[in-house]
Amino acid sequence: MSGPRILVVDDDRDYLELVERRLRQAGYEAVGLFEDPQGVRERFAAGESADLALIDVGLPGMDGRGLLEWIKSHSPATECLMVTAMNDARTAIACLRLGAYDYLVKPVSEEDLVFAVRRALERKRLLDLLAIERSRRPPAFERPEAFEGFVTASAAVRKVLKEAELHAASDMPILITGESGTGKELLARAIHRASPRRERPFLPVNMAALSPELFESEFFGHLRGAFTGAEKDRPGHLRSCEGGTLFLDEIGNLSPALQGKLLRVLQDGEFTPVGSSLPQRADVRFIAATNEDLEGLITSRRFRLDLYYRIRGGWLHLPPLRERREDIPLLVAHLLAELGVPPEEREPAPGVIEALAAHDFPGNVRELRSILQAAVNLARGGRIALEHLPPELRARRSTPCFFQPNGTPLPLADVEKHHILTVYERLGRNKVRTARALGIGLNTLRRKLRAYGEG
Repeated sequence: MSGPRILVVDDDRDYLELVERRLRQAGYEAVGLFEDPQGVRERFAAGESADLALIDVGLPGMDGRGLLEWIKSHSPATECLMVTAMNDARTAIACLRLGAYDYLVKPVSEEDLVFAVRRALERKRLLDLLAIERSRRPPAFERPEAFEGFVTASAAVRKVLKEAELHAASDMPILITGESGTGKELLARAIHRASPRRERPFLPVNMAALSPELFESEFFGHLRGAFTGAEKDRPGHLRSCEGGTLFLDEIGNLSPALQGKLLRVLQDGEFTPVGSSLPQRADVRFIAATNEDLEGLITSRRFRLDLYYRIRGGWLHLPPLRERREDIPLLVAHLLAELGVPPEEREPAPGVIEALAAHDFPGNVRELRSILQAAVNLARGGRIALEHLPPELRARRSTPCFFQPNGTPLPLADVEKHHILTVYERLGRNKVRTARALGIGLNTLRRKLRAYGEG
């Protein structure tokens, strides 16, 4: 049998057969049924693998969470869906933290089962492609122009960008997490530009700013006369963004009542304008973003677990700037150019980069830009110097940028990489000028740039 290999583990034989029948009707033939988790362990121990495992949480002997943990330690590439008769948020979050892709509550409808299986297998396909891409030096982007807004030498950020491009090809909802100022909307726009929907609208919506009273009118639109003041038809966000990408920013700040209304659109793919009785198809791709701890909000019952499942089709996390300090010199050069600083004034005075690299940037790239904007104003057309930086940054200027935040020296290879990439960026990525400035051969520089993913 060809196709995805799926294991179903449940101590209820009737339920096993029901799931098998539903999966086969959906076109999945390679389905293995297990009442005892020991049989699954023996299968993996014998060298057999699986693409997906559906696991009942309440198994006898080894419980479902134990089997999930065992599978993820022996076959990390196997996606796991947890199934339970108890809708318990703490158990669900515990399973997600152990590596489960989704968490289904019995009774599971045929539609929800097949939907969850398809999404989990799509995720595995994308991660398998990403594993292949990681072996390439540099990773190959099919649409590099979509990600031009990201200035980075960080391997962690490049991994996120490549995974984002792979997700862009499908209509799977995506959740982007990260601290304020890390570039979540920038990444959402890049995904849109890399997607088949690139010629259609990209519409950002600040979910925290939506009025509860006007949510349905704003989102679903309304007909003339639907309520007092509705003097003409209004299309709403879903219709205005038809065929494109709807970016749900700050979704963690959406009230629970409004979360339910949004969930219905994600589940059914339909909406009904206010004042109408005719449902309409929602032809949009959803990308959500938050700087909130959604798992914590779920535990405290301030965010719906079922909505979390729907928006977390693909999950991308942008690391904070303090975890990619090697990007600071590159970002400084890029941001100074954006701020209109002439090329001859873009190289900061000695000590500036070191002072910036020692700062933790709780506001991330947005904070860096604000600091540079203020410094440019104070420099009055000259190059920025230490005295143009905030006092708290000047006080830490003695910490060199080739030390880690804990004071541990960076490996020599990392210091060399940092220096070469900094000079390369400052000289407009001109290899000849960079090699001459560094005093090395052009072939040597090319070899090192290829090793850094800059070939």
